[in-house]
Amino acid sequence: MLVAETNQRPSVALPVALIVAVSAAAVCFLLWLLYLHHPLDASMARLRFLPTLNAVLNGLCTIALLTGFYIPAHRTSMMIAFVFSSLFLVSYIVNHALHGDTIFPNVGMVKTVYLWILFSHIGLSIVALPMVLTTFFLSLSGRFRQHRKLARFTLPIWLYVSVTGVVVHAMLAAWR
Repeated sequence: MLVAETNQRPSVALPVALIVAVSAAAVCFLLWLLYLHHPLDASMARLRFLPTLNAVLNGLCTIALLTGFYIPAHRTSMMIAFVFSSLFLVSYIVNHALHGDTIFPNVGMVKTVYLWILFSHIGLSIVALPMVLTTFFLSLSGRFRQHRKLARFTLPIWLYVSVTGVVVHAMLAAWR
């Protein structure tokens, strides 16, 4: 029996399912780290620069994302943005493992604005992770039409998460 040959690529369903599963596991780990794990250095004596490093990495990611949107070296810029985001995630995990959460002081309306920005940042970062990974997968596997369709949504969400990461850090630093 002869099987007809097709030029179609394998389905993206399995890789995307794996991306979603890995993203869900990462979110579960981060929730555990933030809400159940006891900080190793609550006095913040070690590596106190990490929150500032996180903000710098988010800022650099933002620059790389905007650069990649506007210049011909799109792929390189997006890879650089991905590297900055990955370094941010490692630094964020180390910071929270050592120091735990930073509580925003109660200063009325400013705290309300801060919490709104923080909650939108957290919610969209949870959404952004599988979107970024899927967008990268589609590009790296040569599925450029699908990549462009998803990237229209991924880019603004990723940008928002990167920018609000800097804003959250700036607000914490200003009102400490």
